[in-house]
Formats: sequence, structure tokens, C-alpha cells
Amino acid sequence: MPQTSQLQRGSRELGHPPVGGVVHSVIHSSAQGVDSSLTSREHRPVTEASDHTDEACGADLGQALRALRRRADLSQRQLAEKSGVPQPTLARIESGRALDPRFRTVERLVQAAGGTLAVGVPPTISGLTEPAPVPHDDMRDEAGRRYPAHLDVWPVHEPRDWPGAWWAEWYRLPPERYPLPLPPAAYELNRRYRDNRRWAAEVRRTAQVRRVISGDLPATCWRYVAELPDGTLVGELRAHERSPFLEFGEWHPNMPEREMVLDGVLVDARYRRLGLGRRLVTALVTAMREAGIDDAVAIAEGSGTDLLLACGFEIEGRRPAALRLGHPAKRYFS
Repeated sequence: MPQTSQLQRGSRELGHPPVGGVVHSVIHSSAQGVDSSLTSREHRPVTEASDHTDEACGADLGQALRALRRRADLSQRQLAEKSGVPQPTLARIESGRALDPRFRTVERLVQAAGGTLAVGVPPTISGLTEPAPVPHDDMRDEAGRRYPAHLDVWPVHEPRDWPGAWWAEWYRLPPERYPLPLPPAAYELNRRYRDNRRWAAEVRRTAQVRRVISGDLPATCWRYVAELPDGTLVGELRAHERSPFLEFGEWHPNMPEREMVLDGVLVDARYRRLGLGRRLVTALVTAMREAGIDDAVAIAEGSGTDLLLACGFEIEGRRPAALRLGHPAKRYFS
């Protein structure tokens, strides 16, 4: 008889046996049941009662429940209310302190989190995928406690890492002048902000940058594009080679034979501040140096200047003039 059937029969005969040693896989199937009351952007300390694990089997079960809660975006309190299991019981299971959790208790928690509970050994179960582990499970707050699994937690190294640092973008203050002390980590309680961060992380992970080479482009023209997996164009860079000799009309010592002129970098407004512009410039710089071109020039303003400075460009002393051609009555900028 397959071992899965023996375990299931044993569970019926014993009522509610411990499941730490027989739970093989817990998978997620939906993300319903999110508490819509968490709509405010807060940054107060939030932790859960799951600060340590004692048993290997309990740790595996606790990690699976935390991963399911993260998929469903449920806090311990929300999952406890939805499943009917007391929150302290859920906390003990996740921390590994509940050495003998009952099968029905775990089943109710898994189903309430939108998952499926399978009992057996690996060869008898197929087609199941375990949920991804909580990425910040190894992080602890100042009291040594875990952060909630359903939140996105990241370490804070400078003010820009903390949404609560209102001064981060406007002032360059030394640490001793910060209006507020920086926390060890930051997170978003607002569901919409969390979804936006996860969407941005997925774009950074999946977007591809490539050079476009076609017969329509002259050999001295360089074009790079940033695309999503479905082929959607979200960014573009264009540049061209030139000879400094043609600009100055004569040859100067140490003058390079060729240099790159950056014509422009454009990123879709919805995908800005995700690092795509920097990836485009980095791809150009890497390829042009492989081609023996060491120098590049560009004219930029505002955030474009910050982008090129971050990519290794330096500001020159000359002052280019900003010019515009058009009907005076149709100008939007003075």
C-alpha cells in the first residue's frame, strides 16, 4: 500500500496527530482575504511573535506558513481571524515552539491562506510547488524578533532607504544632523505601495537591455533598447561616433581618433527610477570601450545630469547654450 494512504489512514484513526514530520508540501493558489483597512502608510515598529525556531520540522512548517501568508498578503492576525485559529497558536507554529500541531489546525491555516495541504513522501506527490521562502526571514528587529512575513522589509543604510526620511531628497545632511534616527529596516504597511514595490522589483529582474543592429542604421550609429519579456519597449538610448578632428579642423596631441556622442536616453515615465536608464548607459559604455572608444560626451540637465554622473561622466567647464526654434505663441517654456 502506498505510504501516503497509510499516513492518511493513521490520521483518521488517531484523530489529529502531529503533522511536523509528515507534511511534505504546502502550495499557494490564491491571494484573497486581504484586510482593506491597512491603507495608511505607516512606519512604526511592527513584528510578529515568531522570533525563534527550535525544531527542524517545526521550522519547515513555520516557514511554509509564513511563505503562504506572504503570497496572500495576510498578517498573523488576519490569517487567524480567517481560519478561526487563535493568533498565539499560529505564532507558536510559525516559530517552531508548537512541537505537535494538530493536522486539522494546520489544514485550516493552509486553506485560509489559499494553499493546499498534501501529506505523504516526495515520490507519492507530484505537480506541487512549494511557495517561495520569505526573503527577509533572516532579518530581526532591535529586540531580535522577525518582521511580518507579508510585508516587504529591506535594510536601511541611508535616508533614501527609509520612506519616513522626508529630508532625504532635499538636504544632504551629515548623520549627526538627521532630524530622526534611522531604523535598522523599513517596510510598507499600505497594500498598494507593497504591490508597487513588488511590480518594480519584477521589472528590474525581467527587463532586458540589448543593442539594435540593422541595415537601416549607419555603422557609426549606436542604439540600445530596454524591453520587457513580452517585447514592450520601455527605454531607448541613441548615440553616434564622431571624429574630434572634424570638429576642431586640426589634430591636437592626445586627441582620440573617435569619441562617442550621446544623443539621448529616454525611459517610459511609468518605468523611471527603476535603474533602466543606468543600464542603457552602462551597456553603451561597456560596448564602446570594447570597440576601442574611450571618450564620450553628452549634454544633459536636471535628472539627466544625475544619471550621467552616476554612470561615471564628469562635468566639463564649458557652457553650452540652450536654444529653441518655434512659434513664440506655442512655446510652453520661457
